Amino acid sequence: MSDLVRKFAPDPDLPVLIAGPTASGKSALALKIAETAGGVVINADAIQVFDDWRVLTARPPAEDEARAPHLLYGHVPGSRAYSVGDWLRDLQPLLAGERPIIVGGTGLYFSALTEGLAAIPETPPEIRARAMARLEAGELAAMVAELDPETRARIDTCNPMRVQRAWEVLSATGRGIAAWQAETPPPLLPLAQAQPIVFDAPKEWLNDRIARRFTLMVEGGALDEARANLASWRPDLPSAKAIGAAELIAHLRGEMSLEDACERATILTRQFAKRQRTWFRARMKPWPAYSPDGAPA
Repeated sequence: MSDLVRKFAPDPDLPVLIAGPTASGKSALALKIAETAGGVVINADAIQVFDDWRVLTARPPAEDEARAPHLLYGHVPGSRAYSVGDWLRDLQPLLAGERPIIVGGTGLYFSALTEGLAAIPETPPEIRARAMARLEAGELAAMVAELDPETRARIDTCNPMRVQRAWEVLSATGRGIAAWQAETPPPLLPLAQAQPIVFDAPKEWLNDRIARRFTLMVEGGALDEARANLASWRPDLPSAKAIGAAELIAHLRGEMSLEDACERATILTRQFAKRQRTWFRARMKPWPAYSPDGAPA
């Protein structure tokens, strides 16, 4: 591991960026760099910001936090929406402090940090509700047709979430999302001013780790977390996106066996990891790739 630290984080003054899919071991590397070369570990995972699911979201345990400073973990109530813009605002003052080691699996956080984030106004709830209703009614093609040509050419028009976002922006602001993106301000941390690493974890190796990890989560307290959240649980809470939360809640309500809940959560985690790997390979080609310890070359 010390050779790895010297290879990927040789400059003790430059920030370190570590991206990778869930269960790939990136948090362990961040901690080792902090202990060996100095720095503070900063979260770049959109679900680990919430305070109500620690074990289930694989936030670093208390013993790791005792070994090196960890910031932006569990600092947001699970009932409060938290955007990439919120994360950038929370992160900005930390970049001027002790050398940041920013680690996580949310690719959008890293792209916003190193490429900039368009200052698009928030979408009013009524427009979002209308967009969701249209998608549910099968109006994807009609929504695509209503977009401005520049936006239509830039986004994946087969992706309902991308179309919904673009349609919402146009409806709320009168300007296409492409026009807003053209005015993107300079990034807080250009990639050339950091030491980036992206974990390239083979599918089967990662899937095995995901299956083992969810079992360990349940044995390590995730079910107790679900019990603590049961009374206040709502599927529309921002933190409800934690993979496995809905399944464990369903188990506690007698709607699903624990075995089925674990199996379903493991499948969902594997699907999520696949989407992460796809993002990283498409959007992080300039980043040096690292194959985790024990993974086949």
